[in-house]
Amino acid sequence: MKKIFDRLIFIGLVPLMFAACSDATSEDETPASPIVINDNNGADYNPVIDPANFVSTIDNPYFTLSAGRSWSYEGSNDDGEPERILVEVTQDTKTIQGISMTVVRDRVWEDDELVEDTYDWFAQDSEGTVWYFGEAVDNYEDGVLKDHEGAWEAGVNGARAGIAMKANPQVGDVYRQELLPGEAEDMGEVLSTGVSVTIGIGSYQNCIVIKDWTPLEADIEEHKTWCPAVGNVVLEKKVAGESGSIELKETQ
Repeated sequence: MKKIFDRLIFIGLVPLMFAACSDATSEDETPASPIVINDNNGADYNPVIDPANFVSTIDNPYFTLSAGRSWSYEGSNDDGEPERILVEVTQDTKTIQGISMTVVRDRVWEDDELVEDTYDWFAQDSEGTVWYFGEAVDNYEDGVLKDHEGAWEAGVNGARAGIAMKANPQVGDVYRQELLPGEAEDMGEVLSTGVSVTIGIGSYQNCIVIKDWTPLEADIEEHKTWCPAVGNVVLEKKVAGESGSIELKETQ
């Protein structure tokens, strides 16, 4: 869950029932148990993906992806080692399920050693919701390519797209961010809106806090603060299961 890109609601085009709802939670409160989406563990999750319902730009204020933009993050991982992340919106595109994707490169260094290099695929629907369609993953160990664990693509081997950012996030919204059973099962819950946050490079208003978790690592929970002033995450904290945090250091 290193990525920078967490009642009855409608996720994009498809209504899903949830087993329970939770109250809004501040970043400093003890995290509650994650809400579980009542869709038969993903077996009944089948979002309608219609190419005619997608647009060519990604301008969601919390998650704005235009070619050439980048975000650089620094912090520490669970072992206390320095961690650095660089997210770059490339000029490339990729067609998935008939939709042209924006391709985002996401690299992670731990103690100045590259450990992950991925290409993520996103597209925005006409309502403003940004969908996540998968990723190509290279995992490294001691400078050598180790494996591609975590890679998936919507429409391949039963994988289905999920939501990266809702058009109008509201406290209590819970949704799947991805689904390839056993490989990619990240979920999100909107904890807070209208948040103000101050980090080393500045102060930001009208932010939202999203809880990320996955049943594949049920004891780990992250809170990510997304701010419209930067169109991406400004702060990420592990709040359960692991320690560590990263914050935005530079954006272009």
